[in-house]
Amino acid sequence: MSDEEHHFESKADAGASKTYPQQAGTIRKNGYIVIKNRPCKVVEVSTSKTGKHGHAKCHFVGIDIFTAKKLEDIVPSSHNCDVPHVNRTDYQLIDIAEDGFLSLLTENGNTKDDLRLPTDENLLTQIKDGFAEGKDLVVSVMSAMGEEQICALKDIGPK
Repeated sequence: MSDEEHHFESKADAGASKTYPQQAGTIRKNGYIVIKNRPCKVVEVSTSKTGKHGHAKCHFVGIDIFTAKKLEDIVPSSHNCDVPHVNRTDYQLIDIAEDGFLSLLTENGNTKDDLRLPTDENLLTQIKDGFAEGKDLVVSVMSAMGEEQICALKDIGPK
């Protein structure tokens, strides 16, 4: 044994709390999976039979829940995959700032001011038009792996 002390510098975040492991063979369509470090909704799963010496393999096709890009991955069915913790939260819309940030009311009465208007054109016009008409709007915010984005809009009647 040597008397030297070893110092390790952590260069990256492990991201342990952002995902949890799940066996690839148990992940189903409409579930979630991490492909290429992006949280995805599984749209297609196919399992190949084992070869002469190999494992059965699962072929996943997923859509990134934030960018809507299609990603694919092939994993042995006995191995573990990362599954993101995906949360949906509803907030009431209070105001739209000039710089494109929304002011939202949380469940406990605080305001949340760190979300931008969505990039989806359809959702963007619905929010702007509804707000201009003075409607009471509730936005659904999807969060996973440290990212948040508005994914849906509900009208709860006039103010």
